[in-house]
Amino acid sequence: MKRFPWILTVLTVLGLILLIGLGVWQVERLKWKEGLIAAADAAAAKPPAPLEQVLAEGDLEFRKALIVCPGLASAPFVELQSIHDGEAGVRLISACKPAGADFTLLVDRGFVGDGVTARPRVLETTLPLVMVGEFRTFDKPGAMSPAPRDGRFYARDTAAMAEALNVVGPVRPEAVFAVTAVNPEFPALRPSAPPAAFSNNHFGYALTWFGLAIALAGFYVALLRRRTKKDIS
Repeated sequence: MKRFPWILTVLTVLGLILLIGLGVWQVERLKWKEGLIAAADAAAAKPPAPLEQVLAEGDLEFRKALIVCPGLASAPFVELQSIHDGEAGVRLISACKPAGADFTLLVDRGFVGDGVTARPRVLETTLPLVMVGEFRTFDKPGAMSPAPRDGRFYARDTAAMAEALNVVGPVRPEAVFAVTAVNPEFPALRPSAPPAAFSNNHFGYALTWFGLAIALAGFYVALLRRRTKKDIS
């Protein structure tokens, strides 16, 4: 009988350890992602609460707050290139210093399609406005993100937007999406928060890695049996 294929066996075992480990890791990621989705759904289902209470809760993602923003309806804004329900356009971002707060929020007042050239008026006022805003967090834009031009941004860069809006003092890093109308006199401005961008393909990935492990094991057994038959004959 020929020598036992130790090298092939060792390589196969190492391959199986790797593939099974990747499959187990994807199962763990699946459980983590399901927990994340459940937490986001629970936060989104909570009724709006006063801003101070929401901030005290700590976990702001998808949480809705009642916010008093003096002068928001006619505040200066920058435009953020965006797509909403398949339509190209811009989102209007304004600074809001909530009543009694020592920080500023950047409020996404809503979406305006590219077919609309008009914009809400800009007028300095302290007229209070009560809105419901949904907190969301975003990663900082990458180095490849296009630079803003003529007041239009192509990535949600909190620091750069605050600077463009001449904000003085601390700015919270979260984005706040108006989910109630900030400018009811301007219906082209549609308040909305983007849907949760959770991809949950981990079950399929786990099946792929486990399937590859089974295929590798089957390939090894087939080679071993073929080698054994040759030795017997």
